[in-house]
Amino acid sequence: MNILFIGLGNMGAPMAAHLASAGHSLTVANRSPAKAAQWLASNQGQALATPSTLPVQTEAVILCVSRDEDVEEWLIDNGIINQLKPGALIVDHSTTSAGLAERMAAKASENGVYFCDVPVSGGQQGAQNGQLSLMAGCDSNAYERLVDLTAPYTKAIAHMGDPGCGQKTKMVNQICVAGLIQSLAEGIHFAQESGLDPKKVMELVGQGAASSWQLINRHQTMIDGDYDHGFAVSLMHKDLQICLHEAKAEGVSLPITEIVDSYYQQLESGGNGNKDTSSLLLRLQQRE
Repeated sequence: MNILFIGLGNMGAPMAAHLASAGHSLTVANRSPAKAAQWLASNQGQALATPSTLPVQTEAVILCVSRDEDVEEWLIDNGIINQLKPGALIVDHSTTSAGLAERMAAKASENGVYFCDVPVSGGQQGAQNGQLSLMAGCDSNAYERLVDLTAPYTKAIAHMGDPGCGQKTKMVNQICVAGLIQSLAEGIHFAQESGLDPKKVMELVGQGAASSWQLINRHQTMIDGDYDHGFAVSLMHKDLQICLHEAKAEGVSLPITEIVDSYYQQLESGGNGNKDTSSLLLRLQQRE
């Protein structure tokens, strides 16, 4: 397919590379042109000359950006959504509000275009290895094409419902992850303060009921105090705010999520917004 891929950050760059390796024809774009140039130095494709003019044969637009405003800027302000031909796909891998996905889907449908909100889970490592889990909210008529298109970087995908349902599923993911990371941070901190070997403890409990992806993949970097990698605190705070806003609208109580989000706000206020989400342990250590 002829694809426009927007957003070449830690997640988007390897995802776009998987598509190029699979034989798709890619045009790439990024808020910072330097990232597009860097990607093109090692991958086949071309840079988007101007958002106001798409390549004529564009069949799909894939976004992997940060916020609702970014999606609206590319699709609405730059006019991309109105340049696509009927039947084209817009695949948004960003984590945004469900309301945005619903609005974009309604706008796209005016031109016979399918908007699919398809947030991902698996982190930078999953993107690099082509092992992401995808949560799809889209018209059922677009789902099979979506599966084929995203196959180069997908481990698992499921159709969760109409547009907006993918984002709501990602909210469940972030709610669960936030609680897991805080519990892991407290467990490691307790082990350290109790005179135990935290590495030995984590390796053992990681083979039992306490195991999780976070424990397996993050306990050693947390013990080492290495937080210059992975999903940033500022982005997690943004995601949890989306969760809490949606929960309030639905009349749902998320007490643990509120607490953990306040901890991420503390980290961000302390200049740690770019550190990995596992830096919740750093907050506990700093409070001693």
